[in-house]
Amino acid sequence: MNATPVLRAVALSCAAVLAVACGPDPEALKAEAAARAAEAEAKAEAGAAAFDEAVKQKNWALAKAQADILFADHPDSQAAKRVRAGYDAVAKTLEDTRESKRTAALWSYDTQGVSGGLQRAASIYAKDDVDVDGKGPSKVRLIFRDHPSWGRSSYLVLQGGDFDCYRGCRVQVKIDGDKTRSLPGSRPDTDEAIAMFIEDDRALWAIAKDAKTLEIEFPVKGQGKRSALFEVGGLDPSRLPGW
Repeated sequence: MNATPVLRAVALSCAAVLAVACGPDPEALKAEAAARAAEAEAKAEAGAAAFDEAVKQKNWALAKAQADILFADHPDSQAAKRVRAGYDAVAKTLEDTRESKRTAALWSYDTQGVSGGLQRAASIYAKDDVDVDGKGPSKVRLIFRDHPSWGRSSYLVLQGGDFDCYRGCRVQVKIDGDKTRSLPGSRPDTDEAIAMFIEDDRALWAIAKDAKTLEIEFPVKGQGKRSALFEVGGLDPSRLPGW
């Protein structure tokens, strides 16, 4: 009898047994996977803690950034699920904060000494330039002024063209694209500036304090009526005390 095939078969059988005996331990694999999962969750919790701390400090940009990183790195973690519950509110607050800063920066404030005391002014340019003379768009400015001798006033200023309001006129003020108020206007007979007063300055100021936008329609010489939109939502009323 030839023993070689038998020996070969026995050797192969032993090798198979050894392979099984020396293979990965299922329990060890399970423990390793659990350790990796715990490590990942710990990292996710650290990211969530960073998010919570940023929210506590009202650092909305950092909070959103921490949440975005957490969602990208550990999307299925319990920490990510918890953070998602507050994410939309943080993102909305960040958007509102950025918008508030943007609109606040649109306003300019000036205080200067004049005869009789201090003159204070708050001014803002229209969102878009307006063609008031057929020569192309130019800037339109809205100004609120408090002068120690002349009192309070609100007026529009053009860089070119002219207002058609020397004998008085009405301007239409649309508030936040919805409700419209009609206010009296007048163009002073002077060449010092191309300006038109909106006579009810108190009413316009009250509107500007509460509105996000004012769209003012006014008459111009030879061009009919034009409109200028002002993003007034960032007005700081404390800069003109007493109004």
